[in-house]
Amino acid sequence: MIRDITIGQYYPAQSRIHRLDPRVKIVCTLLFLVSLFIQNSLLGYVVATVFLGCVIRFSKVPLKFIVKGLKPIVILLLFTVVMNLFLTRGGDTLVHFWIFTITESGLRTSVLMAVRLIYLVMGSSIMTFTTSPNGLTDGMESLLHPLNRLNVPVHEVAMMMSIALRFIPILLEETDKIMKAQMARGADFESGNIIQRAKAMIPILVPLFVSAFRRANDLAMAMEARCYHGGEGRTKMKPLKYKAGDIRAYIFTVLYVVIMFAVGRFVPFRLWIF
Repeated sequence: MIRDITIGQYYPAQSRIHRLDPRVKIVCTLLFLVSLFIQNSLLGYVVATVFLGCVIRFSKVPLKFIVKGLKPIVILLLFTVVMNLFLTRGGDTLVHFWIFTITESGLRTSVLMAVRLIYLVMGSSIMTFTTSPNGLTDGMESLLHPLNRLNVPVHEVAMMMSIALRFIPILLEETDKIMKAQMARGADFESGNIIQRAKAMIPILVPLFVSAFRRANDLAMAMEARCYHGGEGRTKMKPLKYKAGDIRAYIFTVLYVVIMFAVGRFVPFRLWIF
């Protein structure tokens, strides 16, 4: 399960998506995520599926690598589906047993929420897979630059977010090493109920936190030794500049959002899933 967590990882490849400006990928990802919550029809999600499929194809990131990142959210996905399935009321009753009732509205809402959550994770993963941590830092800093007028430390905020993303794979690798060391000493993390498994994870947390604090201290000392004092007066080795491909990506994404809005607003009838 630890190795299935792919968030924060960078997948090197030579693709059109990799060559895009980081600001383009951040903005387009946000627009895609927003579009998922303004649509409730089957036709709209067909459009979203086609758009996401095109992006995945252009990114040259293997689909199985993207789907692999969905495994850690299976529990959250099941919880969301079950809660919406049994707690949402509306429409005709499909199934009723004991205190549980499944209605048309509950079934529709649970399916839509599951699709939204899956597409949300996949869309966000594409951005991190195709953008290096340094690129994400530069992109976020550039987009948040107007907040400098409000005395918001934009560079420091972007740097912290970049460091947090970069530490995720490092901590996952460290956790895997600690678990293997504990299993070699007879620890069992697979048997027992949920409470017993949670208690078995306690011996992992202490060395993991110690290792994390040690790495954070080493990083702070390294930055201080290199005279890092924030973003004031700093220049960039590779300044961000928009290219023709970036403009086309913006146009493609805006066209997608317009289509999604038109499907949800102006189509005379809704093609519901059920």
